[in-house]
Amino acid sequence: MKRPFGHAEGAGAAKLPVVIEARDTGSRETPGRGRGRDFWPDDDKPGRRLSSPKLLFGAAAALVAVVVAVVAVMLLTGGGTKEQAAPREVLPTAYTPDYNGEGFRSISERSADGRVITEGEAFSAKSLKSTGYSFSLAASDLSSDCKAATWGARLQGDLAKFGCNQIVRSAYVSADKKHVGHFVVINLSGVEGVKQILRDLDPRTKAGWPTLLKAPGVPATGAGFSAAYARTYGHYAVLTLVERAGGAQPASLNEMIDVSLVIENAADFLYGRLDLASTGTPGQ
Repeated sequence: MKRPFGHAEGAGAAKLPVVIEARDTGSRETPGRGRGRDFWPDDDKPGRRLSSPKLLFGAAAALVAVVVAVVAVMLLTGGGTKEQAAPREVLPTAYTPDYNGEGFRSISERSADGRVITEGEAFSAKSLKSTGYSFSLAASDLSSDCKAATWGARLQGDLAKFGCNQIVRSAYVSADKKHVGHFVVINLSGVEGVKQILRDLDPRTKAGWPTLLKAPGVPATGAGFSAAYARTYGHYAVLTLVERAGGAQPASLNEMIDVSLVIENAADFLYGRLDLASTGTPGQ
């Protein structure tokens, strides 16, 4: 099922500052839909820029000073061998929600799919592969405490209001350690709750987000550019947040779209629940 790239639901929603929307502009993982707009501002596109000799000399001098300072700190603190901790409050740079939920309407309410998610289901995808990408599961958590797995009072309030009883969180790292993908499933009482949570997750609202797990062996997510995609799977909200390891800006959003589609394959277990519901055996 391919991801549509639409705008947030509701014509009456409050107008908010412009945020980058992660749109398809010819991704190799999705059918082409026209070129679309380049998401980089004209004065901030990736590429080489030439600087004057004076600026280069000044930058070099500043770099030497920074290196000296870093060496001094390492000598005084014992080398700084501890792995960087994951920042708690991470918001994506780009965000695209899909409120449609096409194909999952038969489990739009938890009453049609009452069995809780098991660890065997949630973490069955130990590896994820697609053209040009290979990811392995690096960290995972299944919690019934939706408040503890998230940050932000507004988001936490809506999670309680709409019956959140489970949050699945996984972190995947690519074989070449160049990309990190976070996968989240939020189990809510019904589809209306899912739509509200997807609105809360818009970074412009600053309502909160799930706390991302730290994947061993790569920098913690949150220091740079990241792109998130949120989809409606019946009474489940499914989120992917992807980035180049360390947060470097990609050449285009197509790269982020391709990576996110690989990570979203971790949601395949929800299709099994859909099949059970369609046969009238929700597995209470």
